[in-house]
Amino acid sequence: MSGFSHLDADGNAKMVDVSRKVTTQRQAIATGSVLMSPETISAIRDTALPKGDVLTTAKIAGILAAKRTDELIPMCHPLNLSFVDLSFDVQSNRIDVKATAKTQESTGVEMEAYTAVSIACLTIVDMCKALDHTLCITDIKLLKKEGGKTSHKTDYRPKTGIIVLSDSIAQHKSQDSSGRILKQGFEDSGCEVSHFTILPDEPSPLLDTLDTLLKDGVELIITSGGTGVGPRDITIESIADKLERKLPGVEQALHDYGRKQTKTAMLSRLIAGTIKQTIVICLPGSTGAAKDALDVLIPTVFHAFSMLRGERHD
Repeated sequence: MSGFSHLDADGNAKMVDVSRKVTTQRQAIATGSVLMSPETISAIRDTALPKGDVLTTAKIAGILAAKRTDELIPMCHPLNLSFVDLSFDVQSNRIDVKATAKTQESTGVEMEAYTAVSIACLTIVDMCKALDHTLCITDIKLLKKEGGKTSHKTDYRPKTGIIVLSDSIAQHKSQDSSGRILKQGFEDSGCEVSHFTILPDEPSPLLDTLDTLLKDGVELIITSGGTGVGPRDITIESIADKLERKLPGVEQALHDYGRKQTKTAMLSRLIAGTIKQTIVICLPGSTGAAKDALDVLIPTVFHAFSMLRGERHD
């Protein structure tokens, strides 16, 4: 049952928790058709049906339905829709319906587009059924979906290394959690995590390990820990001078997302940049920061590697 996000471990229906997902601009376009006789098409064109203007009524119905999708489909999230529109292409024996829905949310808007098309088609049937008994709704489908992780798909997965910095973990006085979360997350996304190292909060071991990973061709280096304001938090100062170019957009995205999850994220420092064709990202050492990083970075950060190689990217 684990392949279905709307089912729990016991197979019971549940609402998906999207509280950790990144809020982005999202759009979905759905289409469908209503088959009918040429005579009905002529009546619609001439606004000669007893119930009035078919297409205007269908458009209004579709917009209203999109705004109430969460009331019709039990596990749908209520969305603050920023735009819904429907268009109609009248052919000789059918009407093609297209619905576009947009939102700035943490989950997709495709069900709203589906609902708009479905109800618009049903409204056309209701307006025309007295005249035409051959009416048939067909081919309702999702034409396009943008926003969220599915809009940033790339098959490329970088060779990855993870460095955990913590005096207590290095001395076996406490257990590592954030490093394991990062390792599991990148492996689940398809990355080969070829290096996983735990170090004390000391500049020399960190820089030596960084050089080793660079020589071994590691393309994505993630450090966890040593980014706070304590006297032993040396990661940022140690790494900063090694970076050839900063990635402020990555830093801002991580900061913004972290502050939405916990207020204390404002006290953490982080840094991101490149060394030749390797991306280095230094994260706070908490488990929350590790989970935040997975939410923000995967899969968008993978697009950077084609850019580093000078290849075309979308």
